[in-house]
This record gives sequence, C-alpha cells and structure tokens, in this order.
Amino acid sequence: MLRTEEMLLNVGPQHPSTHGVFRIIVKIDGEIIREAIPVMGYLHRGTEKLAENLSYTQIIPYTDRMDYVSAMTNNYVLVHAVETMMQLEIPERAEFMRLIVMELQRIASHMVWWGTYLLDIGAMSPFLYAFRDREIIIDLFNELCGARLTYNYMRVGGVKWDAPEGWIDKVRKFIPYMRGKLDEYNNLVSGNEIFLGRIKGIGKYDAETAISYGLSGANLRCTGVNWDLRKDQPYSLYNRFEFDVPVRQGGDCYDRYLIRLEEVSQSLRILEQAVEQFPAEGEIMGKVPRVIRPAEGEVYSRIESPRGEIGCYIISRGKQEPFRIKFRRPSFVNLQILPKLLEGQTMTNLITILGGIDIVVGEVDC
Repeated sequence: MLRTEEMLLNVGPQHPSTHGVFRIIVKIDGEIIREAIPVMGYLHRGTEKLAENLSYTQIIPYTDRMDYVSAMTNNYVLVHAVETMMQLEIPERAEFMRLIVMELQRIASHMVWWGTYLLDIGAMSPFLYAFRDREIIIDLFNELCGARLTYNYMRVGGVKWDAPEGWIDKVRKFIPYMRGKLDEYNNLVSGNEIFLGRIKGIGKYDAETAISYGLSGANLRCTGVNWDLRKDQPYSLYNRFEFDVPVRQGGDCYDRYLIRLEEVSQSLRILEQAVEQFPAEGEIMGKVPRVIRPAEGEVYSRIESPRGEIGCYIISRGKQEPFRIKFRRPSFVNLQILPKLLEGQTMTNLITILGGIDIVVGEVDC
C-alpha cells in the first residue's frame, strides 16, 4: 500500500498566485490539504493609527493604498462618512463625476481580477486582453486627475478636478466598445471545457455559511442572497438608475466568476444612463468650511466596492483629526472562509479557490 506522511508547505508570502505578500501554511497529506492557516500582516502599514494624526483631507491618499486596484471607491467611502457627519450637500455635477469614476473603477478592478485569475489557472491570453481594455479606463483616469493607480481624486464636499473637455464623450464611446469585448471574453473562456473542469463545483458553500462568515459582494451573491448596497441602501445617485444585481445559486467559483462578468455589464448600463444625464454645467465642490472639523459624534458609512461591502467608522471629538477611524475591508472579511474551503481540497484547487475570492492584500492588512 502507498503510505504518505503529512508535511507542511508554505504558499507565499512571495508567490505569484497570492497577488501580494500573503502566506498560507498548508498541511498536506499527499496532494490533499488537511489544514490551511492564512498568515497576514506582511503589508501592514498602520493606516488607521496614522489617520489619528492627519486631517481628513490628508487621509484620502492613504485610502488609495488600501485597495489599490479600486482606489476611487476607497476615496468615496471616507469622504462620504465625513460628509454624513457634517450634513454637507454635494453639487449634482460632482456626484455624477463620483459615480462615473466609481463604476469605471469597478470595471477596471474586475478586468484585473479576470485576467489574473485566468493566468493563475493556466491561461495567458485573457490576461493580455484584460489589461489592454483596462488601459482605456486608466487613460481616462490619468486625463482626469493625472494619476494611473492611486488617484487622490475625491474631496469632502465634491471632487478635486472637473471633467476635461471631451472626457464624457470618451466615456460614452467606451461603453459599446467594452460590451463587445465582454462578449469576446465569454466566447473565449466562459464555456471552455478545460476552464469549466478547473472551476465548476470548486470552493462551494451555501447562503447560511456565507452570512455567518460576513461575506459580501460576489462571494455572497453566488449563494442566492440578493444584497447590493447600491440597491438595498442607495447612496450617491444610484437610486436614479436602472440596473440589475447579478445573483447565482450554486455558490462555487464558477458562479463567482459569472457574477463578476455580469457586474461589468451592469456597470456599463449604469454608465450609459449617467453620461446621458450628466449636467452640462455646475459646481464640483459644495460649501465646505476651510477647516474640516466634524461635530463630536460617530458615524459608519458603507458602500459596495468591487470586492463587497467596504465601510468607514469614524469617531470625532470635534477636531481636525479623527479620534478613531476603522475601515471594514471586504478582502479581509471574505478571506476568513479560506481555511474552511481549502480543507480536503487538492493543492491545484488552492489556487482556484483563493483567486476566486478576489482579494487585494493591501486591503487585507490595511
């Protein structure tokens, strides 16, 4: 009889499929995982503690560097929390700009995920196509705010820069282009037999498990739970637009894959309505005091990021700096289910399951 002995294997912290400095200590028996222990903290920068000594505007660049694949949504959750505390009124044109860049960011984030996920499980071409199309969005952001990854674009009360001349038209032209490319992605990958063999039925869990672990985003909606903060607790201008929330029932990696591609389609739908309703003129900053000093109190603001619910909890003592600030990072919360999903799986499925969660390690460690 074949006799095997358990051994410990390190996956990471420097590993191409961990998408950052993230380590998993795996106890394996042959090819079967008996136990998996995630080890976090290699990228920890103490953002929340640093924020206690910064003004609210100075904190915005730090949010860029949490989920650096989706910096615009991080900007928004912070300024939205401060605006809620100060009961500020945001000009319509500024709010349209915010919504447009957040939905463009959602698409760009899902393109990074789609390309790198397929690369993880052995397909090179999708990675090149995804980054080709993401580059169009990055160019739009670069034209808007002069940056390609960490934007520092949003401000308490509005946005820092208005749309340059012709910028909205470029967004309008991008929508049909991306719809065509999304069809190509599905034709290339989504029905591929090799791909389906690697992903279908892997990393499966039910709605009760997802809720008990506090999962959100595609990791929750893949189990049949219809929950999206843009619909269920609307913020910004989302209640003005018609769009659907993608939901699947299977709870496996394949359903999470399909949901994210459908989310790209729905983001294009939102953008199409937003550029048509975009105000021809207007202010990009509301009436904000020179010194931002929220009244004493506390607030929790949450929005739907590409990875799920991101929240910002602030305690104010009436000063220019927050007394305490805490971010609910969806990558960190979603990652908690990983040991449960990996138990009894093979080592090849470890990469499939980890990639299917869609984490950004800067947000895991904060």
